[in-house]
Amino acid sequence: MSSSDLFVSAESAEWVNPEPGVTRRIMTYLPEMMMVEVAFEAGAVGAAHFHPHIQASYVAEGSFEVTIDGRTEVLKQGGSFIVPPNLVHGVKALEKGRLIDTFTPHRAEFLK
Repeated sequence: MSSSDLFVSAESAEWVNPEPGVTRRIMTYLPEMMMVEVAFEAGAVGAAHFHPHIQASYVAEGSFEVTIDGRTEVLKQGGSFIVPPNLVHGVKALEKGRLIDTFTPHRAEFLK
């Protein structure tokens, strides 16, 4: 599948569990862009990693300790961050929360 339907209902998006205390679902995507909702239990960690995609993330709920390329900041609901390609980054949920992640191009490995 190279793209999603133009409209995706919350009920049709399948949740997966990539890490303990973390679930995610693909909201919509085209080859050039993907939007993903990621839900975290309090204390859950999105382990440090890197990828060639540009990532922009919005804190929809909760608060997160976000580390990008060795720099750490706490972001609360309404905050956002951007990760240039190949920089090591990760998050820790300081409370239950949700991120809306956008990637360009799309993360093909999320579709498997």
